[in-house]
Amino acid sequence: MTKALIVVDVQNDFCEGGSLAVAGGAAVAARIGQLLAVPHRYAHVVATRDHHIDPGAHFSDSPDFVDSWPMHCVAGTPGAALHEPLSEADFEAIFDKGEYAAAYSGFEGASAGVGLGQWLTERGVDQVDIVGIATDYCVRATALDAVKAGLDVRVLLDLTAAVAPQRLGEVLDELADAGASLAGSGVA
Repeated sequence: MTKALIVVDVQNDFCEGGSLAVAGGAAVAARIGQLLAVPHRYAHVVATRDHHIDPGAHFSDSPDFVDSWPMHCVAGTPGAALHEPLSEADFEAIFDKGEYAAAYSGFEGASAGVGLGQWLTERGVDQVDIVGIATDYCVRATALDAVKAGLDVRVLLDLTAAVAPQRLGEVLDELADAGASLAGSGVA
């Protein structure tokens, strides 16, 4: 069994002080940093990143916070950067998504022209732990696509933060029904 960690969208704009902040985002970044400090826990560690250039209707001056959002994670801006203590050096690859259209799943992203699914397959990965922001959007979409790709998927819930905590129950039911395991990380 070859296990990878997928860190989803832990970026400045999704943490407190960002343009689309999720409550608890900075704490999630700190706990993921602690997880990464444990050597040899994963064969591969990758990240996904919203990387918008002109995503069309995904950005809105009057967002509905379901399909349209305030401007966020614009390529080349500080808001698109990984949130400290995380840095690009922590990851074997970073998969950018959403340049010209909405993209929620990390499986819609690419690193050096290679999609996440292909990258994992090329390395023999059959198990993934998924963490990041936001539990009910990009973590959810990435986990569902990982299950569809035939991977053994575990979402480490204490290393995620939700946009709408009130609908977290239905999201977790959906993930479990799809075949993802829901667990804790063991990080204090």
